[in-house]
Amino acid sequence: MLKDITLGQYFPGKTIVHRLDPRTKLLLTVVYITALFMASGVLAYALMFAVLLTCLTLSKIKPKTALRGLRPIIFVLLFTIVLNIFFMRGETVIFEFYRIVITREGLFTAVFMAMRIIMLIVGTFLLTYTTSPIALTDGLESILNPLKKIAVPVHELAMMMSIALRFIPTLIEETDKIMSAQKARGADFETGSLIKRAKAILPVIIPLFISAFRRADELAIAMESRCYHGGEGRTRMKTLKTAARDYMAVLCGAIIITSVILLGRITIWKI
Repeated sequence: MLKDITLGQYFPGKTIVHRLDPRTKLLLTVVYITALFMASGVLAYALMFAVLLTCLTLSKIKPKTALRGLRPIIFVLLFTIVLNIFFMRGETVIFEFYRIVITREGLFTAVFMAMRIIMLIVGTFLLTYTTSPIALTDGLESILNPLKKIAVPVHELAMMMSIALRFIPTLIEETDKIMSAQKARGADFETGSLIKRAKAILPVIIPLFISAFRRADELAIAMESRCYHGGEGRTRMKTLKTAARDYMAVLCGAIIITSVILLGRITIWKI
């Protein structure tokens, strides 16, 4: 299960998606999320699915790799589907038994909500798949740069986000090692009641916290020894530059969100 968590992982490549400016990818991610929540019909969802599939194809990220990150949230998906099927009321009743009523509107809403969650997670993960943490930090800091005028610590916030993304795979690997060590000592994480399994996690959480604090302390010492004092007066080896492909990508994003708004007016199984 831990190996299925792909958040924060970066897959190097030279595709057109990898070569986009990180600021462009951040902007397009916001546009994608906005369009996804504005989608309200079969045609709009079909368009968003086609956009996601196109981005995965262009970035050469295998669908299996993208879908692997959904395994940790299967419970959330199933819970969302069940809630919408059995508690969403509509006019067209498909099945009714005692107080259990399933309507066509509830069924379609459950399917659409599940698709929305899946496309939301895969689409946002695509940002970290194709953008290195350093580039992501530089792009976020550049976008938030105007906030420095009102004394917002933009560089520090971007640096914290970069460090958090960078250490997610490291902490997952550390957790896997600790669990393997505990299993070798006879620990059982898979059988027993929910309370028993929760208690079995305690021997994993404590050393994981100790390891995380130790890594944080080592990182702080390393940054101080290199005379790190925040973003004031710092220069970059690679400066961010927009190219024609970035403007084309932004134009495509504008076309997509406009199309979603127009398609949402077509009443074909809307939610």
